[in-house]
Order: sequence, then C-alpha cells, then structure tokens
Amino acid sequence: MKNYLTIAALLILSACKVSKDVQVPDQQLPNAYRTSTTTDTASIARLPWKSFFTETTLQNLIDSAITRNNDLQIAVKNIEQAQLTLKQAKLGYLPSVGLGVTAGINRPSDNSLNGLSLSQFLGSKHIEDYNASANLSWEADIWGKIRSRKAAALATYLQTEEARKAVQTQLVANVSSGYYNLLMLDAQLEIARKNLRLNDSTLRIIRLQFDAGQVTSLAVQQAEAQQLAAARLIPQFEQDVTIQENALSILAGKLPSAVIRNQTLESVPVSQTLSAGLPSTLLSLRPDVRSAELAVERANADVGVAKASMYPSLVITAQGGVNSFRASNWFNIPASLFGTAAAGLTQPLFQRGQLKTQYQVAKVEREKTVLQFRQQVLLAVGEVSDALVRLDKLNQQRQAAATRANTLRQATGNASMLFKNGMANYLEVITAQSNVLQSELELASIKKAQLDATVELYRSVGGGWR
Repeated sequence: MKNYLTIAALLILSACKVSKDVQVPDQQLPNAYRTSTTTDTASIARLPWKSFFTETTLQNLIDSAITRNNDLQIAVKNIEQAQLTLKQAKLGYLPSVGLGVTAGINRPSDNSLNGLSLSQFLGSKHIEDYNASANLSWEADIWGKIRSRKAAALATYLQTEEARKAVQTQLVANVSSGYYNLLMLDAQLEIARKNLRLNDSTLRIIRLQFDAGQVTSLAVQQAEAQQLAAARLIPQFEQDVTIQENALSILAGKLPSAVIRNQTLESVPVSQTLSAGLPSTLLSLRPDVRSAELAVERANADVGVAKASMYPSLVITAQGGVNSFRASNWFNIPASLFGTAAAGLTQPLFQRGQLKTQYQVAKVEREKTVLQFRQQVLLAVGEVSDALVRLDKLNQQRQAAATRANTLRQATGNASMLFKNGMANYLEVITAQSNVLQSELELASIKKAQLDATVELYRSVGGGWR
C-alpha cells in the first residue's frame, strides 16, 4: 500500500510547475491606424508577394533572391539547427540506456591479505573479472523541468521560423525598392540626356548670335556652363545605374550583372486603395512581432527550468547483465546473471548561490522580453502609420510637382521661341531650361518615393513571406 501511495504522490508532483508564466501583455491597440484613410479591414499582408508585385522582371528578381540569397539561406540553416534541438528536447522524458563490456585482471601482493586469501582459497595469484551489462537511468519530471526545456526548445524553433519570415519580408522589400530605384535612375538619365540636347541647341544659337555680334561672350560662357551642368549628370546617373544593378544582383544571390528592364518608371502604377487592415492583425502577421511574443514564451520556460533546478531531482537507475571471474563461465546462464536497481533523491544544498542567481537572472530576462515585445508592437504600429501618411502626402506632392513640371516645360518652349525671335534674352532661356531639368528630376524622385511607400506599407503590415 505504501508503494502505491508513493507512486501516486510522484505522479501528483510531476504535474506541478514551480514557476508561474507571465502572460503576453495586452497592448490595447486602437481600432484603426492614426493616418488610415480607408475603412477596409482586410490587410494587403495576406496577399502573396507574386500577387502584390505583378511585373515579370521584378518577380524574377524576388524569386531568385528567395532561392539564392545567402542571408535567407542562413536563416533556413538556423531553422534546421533549431529543429534538431527540438527533437532532442522531445526525448527528455525517455530514459538513457548504455551498454558496457569490461574485462580486468588484478594481481595483489603475495604478502597482502588479498594475495594470501587468493593463494589459500583459489590456488591462484591473480583474479580475473568479466562483465557485460546494460545501464539505465531515468529522471522523473517532478517539477516540470524537462517539460520546460521542451517548451523553450519549441519556442526557439518557432522564433527561427519567424526570423526566416522576417528576413524574407525585408529581402522582398529591398529587392522591390532597388528595382524601383533602378527605374528612377533610368528616367533621370533620360531626362538629363534630353536636357543636354536642349542645351546644345540653345548653345549653338547663342554662338551664332555671338558671331553676329548680337550677344557678348558672357552669354556664351553662361550657356556653356549650363550645358556642362547637364552633361555632368549623365555619367553620375550611369554610375548609379551600374551600382544599383550590382546591388540587385547580389541580393538575388548572383554575381554583379546587368538587369534587363521591361517597363519605365512612369508605367508603374501606384495604387491609391491599399488597406493596412486592423492594428491587431500585426500580432499574427508581422514576423518580428510574433518572434517577440515567442521570446516571452521561451523566457517563461527558462524561468521554469531555473526554478526546478533548485528542487530535488529523482533519478532511477538500473543495471543488469552477466558477470564472472572466469572467461569460460562468463555467459553461463543463469548462473552469471546479475541485476541492481536504485532510486536517488538529490537536493542541491550549497552551490554558492549559483542556482538562485540563475533563477533571478532568468526572471529579469523574462521581464526584458515583455518590454521588448511592447516596444516591437509600438514600432510596428508606428511604421504602418508612417507608410500610410507618406502614401497620402506623396500623392499630393506628385500632383503639385507634375503641374509645376508641365508649366515649366511650356515656359521653356515659350522662352526658346521668344529668344529666337529676339523677344527674350539668353538668361531667360537658360533659367527656364535649368528649372525644367530640376522639376522633372524631382518628379521622378517623388514617383519613386511613392512606390517605396507602397513597398514599405506591404512590409510593415507583415507582407512578403507568403
């Protein structure tokens, strides 16, 4: 009866957990983002990246990056490593078993008690010992230590999976932003070349007027300076194009090479109806937020392991096999069989406060993970709000910039016509050409910023890993 009571008591103890988990804090998120302009609760984060980015060249770049990018491959290897650790943790409830085979010989001194006894009773000056045995050891999970280790390993594994998703979302965003930057540089390079051709035409006219004595050398010098300013931009943009192509190639896991483009910056549409969904969806859709939440779970498990280490450990051991002091009788069954079993309850008493310190450090680490989770949620909500307001305000900026650029194009045409007819001076022409160059470059930059804002919104709401 006592044995049954003991077993029942151990089963009850094994269901105990010595530490109390800290719950993931409720952030009390708002029903909508501060700068949201739509009431649609669906989030673009649920769209696969191939549905969000539909241009073929960009899709090929992203697909190559996901397949071959080294940073993403490292994240995949981290997952494989965590999987192995998790499999090992799942085996924590199983006993450890070892096999051993030993053979030994012992020759005591003839003048020793053992030597005299051997000579008298066995007629031998040495004794042999042959042993083959299986050893079993099993620790009862009384305080949930093994269960906590398993929970920590599971949380770590899930964190590595979320880390891979986070790397992929950032990778998709980087490739997309780099591609749009390449299209912007193409547009700006063409603007610079067109403006250079316009300056060349103006310079030829001014030189003809100088030869005819209608203008001074100052007019020629200022026209030449304006032409050189436009000419300087061309190699600068060509350099930037090559550097951006190299960066995209490296992101795609390839050696630097040219990137073929099948569209222009102007042909890329900017959607005005992108929905960020509800702030509460970030908790499940954004990999970094989910990883921070899993960090709290892992910290809870680590506290459980540290706390359980301060309590007694029940270890059951058993050994059995065959043993003989003569090789000829080694496997004489059942005479050579032996077996032992034991159970030990070990309580750590004095370890200079190490176990208590480890437990206190684990609790502090858990408090840190809670704070980090809160901060990560705040940052996520802030990033989405920033992307939304950029989309809204950049659209207004682009409308104004487009109107200004169109006005300046007309002004440049009028100034050139008036100059040819002697109704405007060269300064008005040069000023008009300089203004239109800057306005068109600015318009291309704003369009690229709009595309970047759409990419950032897609990433910030958790899109890109599907």
